[in-house]
Amino acid sequence: MKEEAILLTDSDVSVENDDVAKVLSFFGVPWRAMTIAEFLSYDGADHQNSSKLRLLCTAEVLLKLIEDLEQSSESIRFWRDSVHSVFAHAGKDFGELQKLLRRITNDNQASLREMNGGTSEWAVSDNLTQFCGAMSGVGIHAAATAPEDGLLFDTSNGNITAIISTDHGATFVKVERYTAPIFLSAFPKIVDIDAELAAGNFDVRNHIRSAVPIVLYIKWAFAETCWQAPEANACLVIDDPLLKPSYGFINFHELLDMMERHRFSTNIAFIPWNWRRSDRKVVRLFTENPEKYSLSIHGCDHTGAEFGSHDRNRLRSKARQAADRMSGHESKTGLRHERIMVFPQGVFSEPAIGALKHSSFTAVVNTEVLATAPQATTVKISDVWDIAVMSYDSFPIFTRRYPSQGVENFAFDIVLGKPCIVVIHHDFCCDRYARLLEFIDRLNALKCPLSWRSLGEVVKRSCRQRELSTGVMEVEMYGTELQVKNCSDKRKRFVVKRRESDPRAIKEIRVESDQIAWNFSEDHVALEIELNPGESRTISIKFHELSGNGQYRENAGYKVKTWFRRYLSEARDNYFMPTKARLADFVK
Repeated sequence: MKEEAILLTDSDVSVENDDVAKVLSFFGVPWRAMTIAEFLSYDGADHQNSSKLRLLCTAEVLLKLIEDLEQSSESIRFWRDSVHSVFAHAGKDFGELQKLLRRITNDNQASLREMNGGTSEWAVSDNLTQFCGAMSGVGIHAAATAPEDGLLFDTSNGNITAIISTDHGATFVKVERYTAPIFLSAFPKIVDIDAELAAGNFDVRNHIRSAVPIVLYIKWAFAETCWQAPEANACLVIDDPLLKPSYGFINFHELLDMMERHRFSTNIAFIPWNWRRSDRKVVRLFTENPEKYSLSIHGCDHTGAEFGSHDRNRLRSKARQAADRMSGHESKTGLRHERIMVFPQGVFSEPAIGALKHSSFTAVVNTEVLATAPQATTVKISDVWDIAVMSYDSFPIFTRRYPSQGVENFAFDIVLGKPCIVVIHHDFCCDRYARLLEFIDRLNALKCPLSWRSLGEVVKRSCRQRELSTGVMEVEMYGTELQVKNCSDKRKRFVVKRRESDPRAIKEIRVESDQIAWNFSEDHVALEIELNPGESRTISIKFHELSGNGQYRENAGYKVKTWFRRYLSEARDNYFMPTKARLADFVK
C-alpha cells in the first residue's frame, strides 16, 4: 500500500516551495496539497490504493481542521478510519499552538513556556526507539549559534509524551486524538534544505528543532516508501601514519587488540610519498586482518593544498602519481589499498574531483565539502544530507567527522542513511586510547547496529533504496562500485541509478566481469539486474581517461621542501608530541 503525504492548508495556496515539501521530496515521499475542506470531503474511493493518510501542517491549520472535524460524528469516524498520524509545527502563531494543545489534550491548563534565554542541552527520548531510531536516547549539545527563539511544551500533563526535551520542557512531543498520534513541534520553522551551506558540514547542533523532528517523523511514518539505507556501515580513519610498529601515540598491535575488544575497524589514510618505507611486520599485520585494517590514499606528497590547485595538468599528474605510488606499494608489499582519496587538510578544487574521476578512483572521503575559490558549484544542505555529495562532476564525496562534533551528528547521519565515518589523528590517542574507546563505545551503543568494515567496503555498500512495486527495488548508487544484495526470500529485480552529468565520460559498466547495457535519462544512468534470494553482485563503472598526457614536473626546490616537510612532520609526531605529553604528565 502506497504511503502518501498530505500537506494540509487552509486555502488554495501553492506549497511547491514549502520547506516541508522539500524534505518529503528529498526522502522520495510522494505528497499532494489539500485544503481542510477537500480533506473533510475526501472520497474514500480515491484512497483505496493507499495506506492511511499522513498529514503535515502548521498548528493553526490543524486547529481549524479539528474544530471543523468535531462538528460531525461522521467526520470523526472518517478520521479514525483514515488518518495514520499528523505532524504539525508551530508556524507563526504560538497562540494557536497553545489552543491546539489544550484542545487535543482536553486540558485547559496545558501550556507553553518561555525558553528563559535558551538552553544548551537537549535529550532525545529513549522510550520511542522505533520512532527515534539511531537518535534514541542521544543527548544533543546545542551549538552557540543555534537559534534560541521559540517556546517549550510543559510536559507535566500525562497525555503528553516528550520526544526532544530539556529540564525546562519539550520542543517536540507526541499526543493522541481519536486514536491517531499527533506529533507537535514547538519550533516555528522547518529547515530549508535548499539553503546554501556556508561552511563545513551540516551540524545538527545548529538545527535541533528545525531538522530533527521532521526527519524523525518522515523516516517513521513513511518507512515503507521513503529512501532507506540497507545497512549502517562504519569505519575509523586515521590520517598520516607510516606503517611502522608505532607512529606517534599509536601502536598497531595495541590498536588491533582494541579493535577486537571494542568492535570497530580502522583505515589508515596513507601518504603515497611513503610508499617505499613500510615495515614488513606491520604489513603482515594488515594483510592478516583485512576486516580490521585497510589503507586509503591521502594526497600524493601531502603538501599544503596540493589538490587545491586549479592547474588541471598538475592535478592529473598528482592523481596519477598517487595511484602509481600506491600500486608500487601494493606490488612491493602485497598489501591491497582502496582507491579512495582523502585530501590533505581536506582542501580540494573542483577540477581535482574530475582528475580523480578519470583516474579510476572509487570515491573521495573528506571532512570538507566546499571547494577552493573560485568555486562555481553551490553546495546545499540537501547535498550533504545525501549519502554522498554528488555536486562536483557527479563524483562522490563521502563526508567524515571528528569526535568533537559529537555522537549526535553521527546518529543524525545514520538516520539520514549516511555511513558513519570517524576521523582522528594519532594525537587523539595520547591518553592510551581512552577517549577513542569511550567514543567508539558510545557509537556502538546507538539504537542501530553498526557494521564496521574496511573503508572500501563502506563505500561499496553505501546506497539508498526503496521498493517501487512488489518484486522491484530502486537503488541509487554513489561510488564507482556498488554491491547490491537481495536480502529477501524471493527473486527481485533491481533498477540501479546513478547521477551523471556527462554520460559520454562513461567507458563501460560491468556487473562482476560481465559488461552490461545501460541507458541515460534525466541526469541519471540506469541499468537493471535480477537477483535470487540471498544473492549479491557488484556493479562497477569505469570512466574514460582524460585526453592529453597530463605531464607536470615539480622542480627540485619543491622536492627538497617535500622531503623536509615529511621528515619534520614525523619528528613532530614521533618525538616532540610524545615528549611534550610525558612532560605534562610529569608536571601533574
